[in-house]
Amino acid sequence: MSSLKIRDVIADICTVMLPIFVTQIAIVGMSFFDTVMAGHAGTADLAGVAIGANLWMPVFTGLNGILLALMPIVAQYLGAQQREQISIAVVHGVYVAIFIGLVVVSCLWLTVDDGLTHMGLEADVIRIGSGFLKALSLGMIPIFVCSVLRGFVDTLGYTRLTMCIFAGTLPINIVLNYVLIFGKLGFPALGGIGAGFATATSYSIICLAYFIAIAKVDELNKYQIWSKFGHLQFNLIKEQLRIGVPIGVAIFLESGVFAAMAFFMVKFGTIVIAAHQAAINFTSLLYMLPLSFSLALTILVGIKVGAKEYRAAVLYGRVGIAMNLVIAALFVLLLAVSKEYIASFYSEEPQIIELAAHFLFFAAFFQFLDGTATPIQGILRGYKEVKPAFYASLVAYWGICLPFGYVLDHYFGQGPFSYWQSLITGILVSAVFLVIKLIKLEKRVQKETLF
Repeated sequence: MSSLKIRDVIADICTVMLPIFVTQIAIVGMSFFDTVMAGHAGTADLAGVAIGANLWMPVFTGLNGILLALMPIVAQYLGAQQREQISIAVVHGVYVAIFIGLVVVSCLWLTVDDGLTHMGLEADVIRIGSGFLKALSLGMIPIFVCSVLRGFVDTLGYTRLTMCIFAGTLPINIVLNYVLIFGKLGFPALGGIGAGFATATSYSIICLAYFIAIAKVDELNKYQIWSKFGHLQFNLIKEQLRIGVPIGVAIFLESGVFAAMAFFMVKFGTIVIAAHQAAINFTSLLYMLPLSFSLALTILVGIKVGAKEYRAAVLYGRVGIAMNLVIAALFVLLLAVSKEYIASFYSEEPQIIELAAHFLFFAAFFQFLDGTATPIQGILRGYKEVKPAFYASLVAYWGICLPFGYVLDHYFGQGPFSYWQSLITGILVSAVFLVIKLIKLEKRVQKETLF
């Protein structure tokens, strides 16, 4: 293997990562505009969409994590030049996606009304939150299938195609939000519920775009993935679940802690819920940077591992982490100096702006620590090492973060700030644990003289 130069590694990472970053911004942009535009329809609309989104996102990200297993599987097949296995793996990923979508939609319609009622929310917040989720359910199966197709397309190097699909759909989502939330072009004003219909429609458009792209792009169409339908191999489903379930559970535990935080905020009132959601929403936007590095490193490291170029795999991981931390530091500076201005995007009410700015101060610390932990998760997935992230999420977020937040709230009187302070503690523990695991993995690879 020829020696790699750092600038070439940086160029490769940027080539894969930047389109993924734009894609992730577009994805979160949908949630961003759902929240912002619903907030301008009223405080109850903002709170209802916030509660609905906090219920949906842990479920979506956790189950979608199972589908992320396709990326290291396809990457290693690609690196090993076993291309005939790729299309079969994609088809079985679609089977899993459809099954997951059907289960989620069924459970949502059976439980959402009773679940929101037992949370003790205001009647208008319950009505909007329930309506938002039921409307959103129309796009759940398409978005899960889309996740599988995206894994296939991105891993083959067509991250720019994915970027164009998502970035092109974002303006459609904004227009649909405007029309359905505020009642334009003859449509009724649905408030926060309209945001659910808008996003569900956008999900369906994205899925359709992938079907068209795979049929039209020769390098994708040559895999003839649709011709493999009807061939069911349980060992392939088992492999996807073996890799995907720990990923999904880890992501669910991590995103679930944010949902739990939202529920703890309920007792502080609608103003606190709205401010907390505004801060979380913007933090999620910034989180797309480490997540994009994570996805890119899964692809690049997975290909190198599949090709047994282990020295290159280590180098790509280390350079990727360093690049992410430099950019994350700039985002921290942004939060530190512009938190009041950022908060004003979400509401015109002074109380919400002031409180959201305080939450964003804590988010600055969280952002930098997440810039270490998240890319490492992607590197480990490239090796198909998926259990460390699961253990990190379980212990750091549910064993430390939430109990510590409860103690700060009930025994030290920190109020709604308790859970942001405990969140920083949790992500610090997770980051340290994952760094240790990655160092041990690299040492093990060196010891086995795989270089």
